[in-house]
Amino acid sequence: MTMRFLPIGPQMTLVELPDLDATLALFDALAADPVPGVAEIIPAARTLMIRTAPGTLADAALARRIAQAAPRPGTAPALRDARLIEIPVTYDGEDLDDVARHMDLTTPEVIAAHQAATWQTAFCGFAPGFAYMTCDDPRFDLPRRATPRTRIPAGSVALAGRFGGIYPQASPGGWQLIGRTELPMFDLTRDPPALLQPGTRVRFVEGRATPHSVAVPTPAPARGLRVERTAFPILLQDEGRAGQAAQGVTASGAMDRGAMRRANRAVGNPHGRAVLEITLGPVVLLAEEALTLALTGAATAHVNDLPIAPGAAFAMDAGDRLRIDPPARGMRSYLALRGGFDVAPVLGSAATDTLSNIGPKPLTAGDALSPARLPADATGLPESAPDLPASDRTVTLPVTLGPRTDWFTDDQVQSFLGQDWQVTPQSSRVGIRLQGDALTRDGAELPSEGTAIGAIQVPHSGQPVLFLADHPLTGGYPVIATLDPSALDLAAQIPPGARIRFVARAPFAPLTLEPSHDAVS
Repeated sequence: MTMRFLPIGPQMTLVELPDLDATLALFDALAADPVPGVAEIIPAARTLMIRTAPGTLADAALARRIAQAAPRPGTAPALRDARLIEIPVTYDGEDLDDVARHMDLTTPEVIAAHQAATWQTAFCGFAPGFAYMTCDDPRFDLPRRATPRTRIPAGSVALAGRFGGIYPQASPGGWQLIGRTELPMFDLTRDPPALLQPGTRVRFVEGRATPHSVAVPTPAPARGLRVERTAFPILLQDEGRAGQAAQGVTASGAMDRGAMRRANRAVGNPHGRAVLEITLGPVVLLAEEALTLALTGAATAHVNDLPIAPGAAFAMDAGDRLRIDPPARGMRSYLALRGGFDVAPVLGSAATDTLSNIGPKPLTAGDALSPARLPADATGLPESAPDLPASDRTVTLPVTLGPRTDWFTDDQVQSFLGQDWQVTPQSSRVGIRLQGDALTRDGAELPSEGTAIGAIQVPHSGQPVLFLADHPLTGGYPVIATLDPSALDLAAQIPPGARIRFVARAPFAPLTLEPSHDAVS
């Protein structure tokens, strides 16, 4: 089986295969007989994105072990999910007539063909619960819209390439819309929340769904630490929810993990306990009972006008106010509470994913959190913290060229590495939007494939986006380079107006398979 191993970083590689069937066949083989050291596999249209466990490098030796696991060419993907789900559809999509013209059919014939086919989920991505489905009818190989829509309603049934899909939530998109369903694709009251998992088969029928409703108990009013003022919503964050790729859910989690862990250690918490992630400032918080906290990251703070030592545990009595000032350097601060905050985890994590709207709701003025009073160890001493970037500085970030550097000319790669990119105010937890001399390439479309945190994606505008914690799980634009994991905390603290210069550790080169030690010369 022909495959290429493209570099992403020290613990990630992208395996490129000839087509979807070969991709899923290798995915099945690796699931049936796991390669030691492989922690997670994210399948897509023609690729597998592979992340290794700590201590295992994504190197030529790993590539050889994966290649040895590949099934014979022509091996069909296994039936991974025996379920057959019927999805009622109202066929009134805006692009239904255009689809009929593309397929050289009448509109009723398109509807009949869509219902006659058995669709199977190949993989999930783009958004939680978004399933990329295929069928055996070759007529359903359709182009994307020339101009993507800025908003597609939740429940829209759509087609693009050889895939069918249903938008689980309102979002931008360029697929052809043929109808809509009221059946929710992603529902946190279900287990699992995603209706369609890899391998699930689907038949579409004409009609309306009757979504079930689940009574959600009203939580008791929170009392403990109350937000009186904040310039930006305050988020709960922890280590994130890894291992949810099958449902199209990315890990999310704290942007500056080092700062989060220092705050937890200062108050005696385990390093992964949920903290408050505060963007810029000013913020004023009221203690409604006695609390012990620690603040790390970018900001400085005062309790009742008395300064607190950065990174040190400090006490607040009922009625005390904590004022967190806008930082002179950096972007984000982390506030830990001894014993933790009383917050219900979602899919095993208290992280708030701003792209997927999964996790605790952001906190604004008037909101409060109660203490969880979980076990804690002794408070720790303040730890040294790295210097943070200012808005008038240039920050150098190390990258691995790949996985799609060869989609750009050598001149464009040199332009990417040779200039300073300005951080725009449109940046967020999803990604840092950069402005500079645009990178150009031909108009070829890249089939959707997995994207890693730190991926530097180049859309049609030529202005790169550096993906951060809340990035989409898959993407359809080429990634010219990927940030070294050691630089993610620094990237999370780069404010708008600052400039970034990327430095490649080595020229771009696909991994070459390490020869087997028992090979005969």
